[in-house]
Amino acid sequence: MNEKYSLKLFIISDSTGETAQKITTAILAQFPELTTIETQHFAFIDSKEELIKILREALQKGALVASTLVKDSFNEAAHEFAARTSLSYVDFMNPMMQFIQGKTGLEPKGEARAQHKLTPDYFTKIEAIDFAVKYDDGQDPKGFFKADYVILGPSRTSKTPLSMYLANKSYKVANLPLIPQVPLPKEIFDVPKEKLIGLVATPEVIQRTREKRLSSLGLGEVLLILIFLISKKKWILLRISITN
Repeated sequence: MNEKYSLKLFIISDSTGETAQKITTAILAQFPELTTIETQHFAFIDSKEELIKILREALQKGALVASTLVKDSFNEAAHEFAARTSLSYVDFMNPMMQFIQGKTGLEPKGEARAQHKLTPDYFTKIEAIDFAVKYDDGQDPKGFFKADYVILGPSRTSKTPLSMYLANKSYKVANLPLIPQVPLPKEIFDVPKEKLIGLVATPEVIQRTREKRLSSLGLGEVLLILIFLISKKKWILLRISITN
């Protein structure tokens, strides 16, 4: 192993450590020459004794410590230890909290996992996810009128993944597959056009997607050709061929 291009990294937090992980991942992407990165995660630290033990281990291993500690007592202990021992220590939280405090005069709560509290926004998101599941794939056209958006498109144009993505942004989304020779539910024509989202894909893209899907199900070699035309608001299937 080339020691010059290797790095030992400790990620520590009194919460999940997800924030520190994302920041360090973005930073490490700027150093493609790093051949070896050994990362250890220490989440939900709940005592100074546990914290100091981890810092001592990092010092012994020559590791860089990336921290998102929120509690004042933990921050003070970590900074004091780093200053006393020359530990390589990066605090992602405290400097920005101090800037915000200086700008606004507000005191930080110093509460770990504050962003993970069950707020009204959280319940709104969960409600939107439940909505997307309930009204997926045109299961109940009555949901179109309750939805913020209704997604339409042929099979394999990622209607469900997009519905779930938007649900995670707290949008209530229903989706409806466009199937050749199957009439659209009458409810869809009463949905305001600004709420309708249409997804399209070329026949070649749909064919490749279906081949991968069927192959993953162990159905062997598959040839699937779907060609759709739109004529007077009707979807017409020209040819479909499947071989196993």
